[in-house]
Amino acid sequence: MIQQSANAVLMIRPHRFYPNPETAEDNAFQQAVSTEKWADLTAAAQQEFDDAVNRLRNAGVTVHVVEDTATPEKPDAVFPNNWFSTHHDGRVALYPMHSAARRTERRRDVIDHLRKHYRVTDVVDYSARERQAECLEGTGSLVLDHVNRIAYASLSQRTHPEVLKQFCHDFGYEPVVFRSESEGGQPIYHTNVMMCVGSEFALVGLETIADEHERTGVRDRLEATGKEVVDLTPSQIANFAGNAIELHNEEGKLLVLSGRGASTLSDQQRAVIERHALLVQLSLPTIELAGGSARCMMATIHLPAL
Repeated sequence: MIQQSANAVLMIRPHRFYPNPETAEDNAFQQAVSTEKWADLTAAAQQEFDDAVNRLRNAGVTVHVVEDTATPEKPDAVFPNNWFSTHHDGRVALYPMHSAARRTERRRDVIDHLRKHYRVTDVVDYSARERQAECLEGTGSLVLDHVNRIAYASLSQRTHPEVLKQFCHDFGYEPVVFRSESEGGQPIYHTNVMMCVGSEFALVGLETIADEHERTGVRDRLEATGKEVVDLTPSQIANFAGNAIELHNEEGKLLVLSGRGASTLSDQQRAVIERHALLVQLSLPTIELAGGSARCMMATIHLPAL
């Protein structure tokens, strides 16, 4: 049976971490940090990573940890969900990345690691679309409703409509396409920063969708599929409240997000979420400097077990 949430994730422990200058132009959530502080950032990010892995494992989630390789330098390697995704039929998708520095994150040995634990039937590789500057950055670009076969996608230079169309055709998803903007009016670079779809609820920054028809369409589609909608403000989106992921353990559903994001939730929003899932908070102040948060750190594993 297809489930929305996963019980297992793969995470890449960073070898070198700092906000990537190549991605700063279109990532309004990223903060610049001087180069002389990068070594300290790496140590802090590694500690946050280790603490997050322990927190998830203590919550009953299976976490596969793969070490980042030393060369080439990959400052965003801690965000593996952008370059691959896994699917219930055993397929793995590889994605075209906008930043040239991020393209080296794709590693066949990571897929080989998955093969040791899960049944991988095929690898569908879209990375050649980079030559046409047509990108689709995995489950950053795509917020997938696996049960209802819907792919929510906010268009940006990292989410190209033609690659989205091809993915939906290949994997059997219906695209729901819209545009969203940060508080400063810049296109939101990844859909998963402003949206999270769980089994029975969804977090979404509806106000970030400027077009009324698109905004209504997203809400209507969520509600038509039985989701209780938690509408996040632009300020909450800017603090990563939307960059969350529903997982599950043996007792039930979990909603994983950063402590920063969770701290912005109102009592009413928290009550809605807690009707459906237990909140699991990760402390990620250093990693969030790179413009991503809890959801970005986890490639969810939906593959059949061996």
